[in-house]
Amino acid sequence: MEPFDLNAPELYINRELSLLEFNVRVLAQALDERLPLLERLNYLCISCSNLDEFYEVRVASLLQMAEMDPNVISTDGLNIKEQLEKIAIKAHRLVDEQYRVLNDILIPTLETENIRFLRRDRWSASQKNWLEKYFNEELLPILTPVGLDSAHPFPRILNKSLNFIISLTGKDAFGRNSGRAILQAPRALPRIIQLPPNETDSGASDFVFLSSIIHAFITELFNGMTVKGCYQFRVTRNSDFFVDDDAIDDLLLAVAGELAMRNYGDEVRLEIDANCPEETANFLLSRFDLTQDRLFRVNGPVNLSRIQALYNMIERPELKFPSFKPSVPSAFGRTKDFFASIRKQDILLHHPYESFNPVVDFIRQAAVDPDVIAIKQTLYRTGVDSPVVGALIKAAKAGKEVTVVIELRARFDEKDNIGLASKLQEAAAHVVYGVVGYKTHAKMCLVLRKEGDTLRNYVHLSTGNYHPKTAKLYTDYALFSSEKELGEDVRRIFMQLTSLGKVSKLNKLLQSPFTLHHGLIKLIEREIENAQKGKPAQIIIKVNAVVEEQAIQALYRASQAGVKIQLIVRGVCSLRPGIPGVSDNIEVRSIVGRFLEHTRIYAFMNGGDWAVYAASADLMTRNMFRRVEICFPITDKKISERIMGDLEGYLKDNSQAWLLQTDGQYLQTKPGEWPIYQVQSELLNAYCQ
Repeated sequence: MEPFDLNAPELYINRELSLLEFNVRVLAQALDERLPLLERLNYLCISCSNLDEFYEVRVASLLQMAEMDPNVISTDGLNIKEQLEKIAIKAHRLVDEQYRVLNDILIPTLETENIRFLRRDRWSASQKNWLEKYFNEELLPILTPVGLDSAHPFPRILNKSLNFIISLTGKDAFGRNSGRAILQAPRALPRIIQLPPNETDSGASDFVFLSSIIHAFITELFNGMTVKGCYQFRVTRNSDFFVDDDAIDDLLLAVAGELAMRNYGDEVRLEIDANCPEETANFLLSRFDLTQDRLFRVNGPVNLSRIQALYNMIERPELKFPSFKPSVPSAFGRTKDFFASIRKQDILLHHPYESFNPVVDFIRQAAVDPDVIAIKQTLYRTGVDSPVVGALIKAAKAGKEVTVVIELRARFDEKDNIGLASKLQEAAAHVVYGVVGYKTHAKMCLVLRKEGDTLRNYVHLSTGNYHPKTAKLYTDYALFSSEKELGEDVRRIFMQLTSLGKVSKLNKLLQSPFTLHHGLIKLIEREIENAQKGKPAQIIIKVNAVVEEQAIQALYRASQAGVKIQLIVRGVCSLRPGIPGVSDNIEVRSIVGRFLEHTRIYAFMNGGDWAVYAASADLMTRNMFRRVEICFPITDKKISERIMGDLEGYLKDNSQAWLLQTDGQYLQTKPGEWPIYQVQSELLNAYCQ
């Protein structure tokens, strides 16, 4: 039998198409009648915002690559033109389905709960009077229509903003015939307006879209002229800005400069009212230099993600997920001395089932502890009013040595991170912006404490960010430890990030871009050797994405050797399971539920003594070679067994799991004769109140 060529394109799934498949799974949640109604609406909005980012970053990147080298071939054998064609087909189907779900399913179902979106033809006379007053008092003073002529050129359109193109007849104030005008809706305006209770027929839950109000009273903006048509549109732009690392002296200034231009990057997509005439649509396409495949005609508001505001406008607990109170591990609950608890044992937190508060309290205690000499911290995403940053500022003002490695180029958090960097510097903290050419994506905190004659290291390592809000929505593991070698490894990495010097061999941590990729490949190869020797061999990996080609090929080789491989991959997966003779020992599943699955775990049977690692990195090329990441071993037996138990739960899930098929499609699991097992619900019941 001829050996398989593991580079063969048919062994790989296109990354971009796989990412679109993830959004199909997210949208499917909006159809799940087992879920609370407002949560279903939320999933619809999330699928829309995900698609926005897909065009802003992924499609924009392909278009840039096409300009540089259109002949680039992806691992699955597609050139850029072919990828864009397939993306267009799949994206249009997804958008059509999003609006079908909104118009045919969610809006009618919301109406049964007396939550109504009132179209213009359903306004009562009283409601119309109220809305006209709202338009005249709240909207008219700040709206600025621009009639197009040689002195009024087509305005610059902000990224993802709500706009209207208006067709006009009749003479303007200066006696000229006007043809078109553009109206940009200020971003400060709400996209959903709630009618007051005395103007509703069903209680306090009648809503009107801003676009409907502007449509209804647009003639007020063009006195003396006739409005033939008014059509909403939205432009999505390239938001993945570029900083030339070799040509800058100050990264903060360079990022701030590029950030100012994000709203005006190259156009990548046009959404427009489904009723817009062909001539008008073509006019806009030509203005934005876009082709027909990037035109999306939509039957509803052009930005569905803004409907998400409805969730907080309606106080109906029965239409939302039940609230829960995260638990605090007993190791922290018995004492207020975090250092004593961590000295006694390693402690694991599993967010959001366990509270993020101990992380904040750990740093706060370090900030005021007279024996703490220094705190070193990485920050990737942490939020504008971060209590973690507040604690670091307090520590710096107290005279402690505070070093913060803050990643300015965390996508869509650049502005917040620039502000946080400035606050930390004002407090006299040492601030560096990662490493030029490599995003610092590692999540780690080091506290150095003088205890008698000993300087002890306390570390917090995590798979997720230091962000209290996302810690309530994302699943992540976080480890506290005072283990000497682990602390020394973290100290050396911080030294490298600030001094840029080489790190001597690490004791326990794997670090990208240096040892992580090679270390994971070696762990896979050890399972291959065990299988070849007749020993039990198994690999379980839980990550957000599997893309990196060499790692995929190592998993293929392991499958060929008889290693049982179970991958729990939330989003993109380029590995193709179930290929006879190549990947028939590999199962890939995706869990889509209440919480965003974000934990990264790499577990290897190791002859029966499981080797378990947690990491900040996914199996992606960027994580392995273009970022600073850490992967840390779980050496405490009880914690390791606990994580393995969690993984077993994810593999048992028959309710929120989707199985990747060989053809790249996903099929949702069904309980069949077995009782329903939903891993997130099980973890909520186990840890939360």
